[in-house]
Amino acid sequence: MELIIVAIMAVISGLAIGYVIGMKKSHVEKEEIERKIKEEARAEADRLIERAKEEAKELKEKAEKLLTEAREKFEEMRREALLSAKEEVLKEKERLEEELREKRRELSELEKRLLRREEYLDKRESTLDKREENLDKRAEFLDRMEAELEEKRAEVEKLEAELLEKEMKVSQLIEEEIKKLEEISGMTREEAQEELMKRMEEEIRKDLAVKYKKIEEEFETTVDRKARKILATTIQRLATDTVAETTVSVVDLPNNEMKGRIIGREGRNIRAFELATGVDLIIDDTPEAVTISSFDPVRREIARIALERLVADGRIHPARIEEVVEKVREEIDQEILNAAEEVLFELGIDNVHPELKKLLGKLKFRTSYGQNVLQHVKEVAYLAGMIAAEIGADQQLARRAGLFHDIGKAVTHEVEGSHALIGADILKKYGEPEAVINAAAAHHGEAEFTTIESVCAATADALSAARPGARRESLEAYIKRIEKLESIAESFPGVMKAFAIQAGREVRIMVEPDRITDEEAAFLAHQISKKIEEEVQYPGQIKITVIRETRAVDYAK
Repeated sequence: MELIIVAIMAVISGLAIGYVIGMKKSHVEKEEIERKIKEEARAEADRLIERAKEEAKELKEKAEKLLTEAREKFEEMRREALLSAKEEVLKEKERLEEELREKRRELSELEKRLLRREEYLDKRESTLDKREENLDKRAEFLDRMEAELEEKRAEVEKLEAELLEKEMKVSQLIEEEIKKLEEISGMTREEAQEELMKRMEEEIRKDLAVKYKKIEEEFETTVDRKARKILATTIQRLATDTVAETTVSVVDLPNNEMKGRIIGREGRNIRAFELATGVDLIIDDTPEAVTISSFDPVRREIARIALERLVADGRIHPARIEEVVEKVREEIDQEILNAAEEVLFELGIDNVHPELKKLLGKLKFRTSYGQNVLQHVKEVAYLAGMIAAEIGADQQLARRAGLFHDIGKAVTHEVEGSHALIGADILKKYGEPEAVINAAAAHHGEAEFTTIESVCAATADALSAARPGARRESLEAYIKRIEKLESIAESFPGVMKAFAIQAGREVRIMVEPDRITDEEAAFLAHQISKKIEEEVQYPGQIKITVIRETRAVDYAK
């Protein structure tokens, strides 16, 4: 188009030039010039037109080429856009499928939890059925016991009838004796009657004591079996609550969502935690709390601290669980060792086996009737040393015996048997002196005392454990209970003096030997125990010991 315009402009320019020239030259020349100019202009215009056509053709070819390239580029871009769109669709599809799989896993986990809950409810229902069955058995047992008691009552009534019959015979004998005595002895009726009554009272008391002892022996043949059955029934009914109070720790959670994180995918976190700590982790419907259960107080403490740290940190997975548990275990082991070394340093005791130190430190996590065992043995060591110093015994050895007398309590949850005998075996294993071993074995009367230092340790143990306030009892209540026990015992005829010892866990009663026989002593102990059961409230049991002795004294002059 530009060339055409140029050509037109050229033609116009030529015409203008011709016009100007024609004004100066002649008409002929003018015509000739105009003709030439026209021819030249026409030729130039033809050239320009041809040139313009060629350029237009080239431009057209270029335009067609550019159009083709543009189309190809468009097609390529369209294909790329389609591929990109397909990739995005595939990615979105994979993401949705992953979300679907995750939802399915959550649904599966929820179904498993529901199944576990159903199993728990089934077990609970089964437990309740068993308890109901046990209660039925208990009722049957009580019925049998009532029947046996009725039989015993019948025996007692029979015994009373025999006593009445004997009383009647005694009355007849008394009448006869009165007549004979009046004739022979010259005694008054009142004096003779008093003498006979005294004799018959003694005979009746002896008969009653013998009968009681016989019944008691018969009852003892069956009491062990019945007691075992009662204990088994009681354990089935009450063991769960008792164990829960002494073997569990509760960890508070910030929210209930944390329970799912503790359990982990398919339960891998909770399995890793239980495997690493050796405890049972109970996750139930209790809001914002989980329960740690174990008989081992050290393991339970490690698990409690580790779980609290994991919850605070928020990163809960098997590797992290193992790392935190191992770190807490090292800290607790060091704390146990530090506690033992601190006590040993305070008491001035050295040359202690490292394993024995660990067992001593573990007592920090044990309690006995609310009294911390480590503090108890430290107190016993001090008291034993003081007693030994007063009587001239080995003060250092007495302290050592007092410190290690309860060492068996560190492993009673792992080893079966009495903590006194277990402790003696441990001390013997680690090369402790004989006095220390004997103190552990004999401080509860399960072995004989062989050294004065072991006696000092046992005495100090009684003072520490039985002193008022050591085991959550006020001084006023303690004194009232002791006075009550002594007054009950002294209220019976024939009792000279009663002493409540071992913080009221035993009552020793001195009787007049000329008024109480050996058979009557057993009956008197039974009567006192029954009265104490009726009038005094106390934990555990109280041992009643009746002591009857005679002494013959003479002087050589």
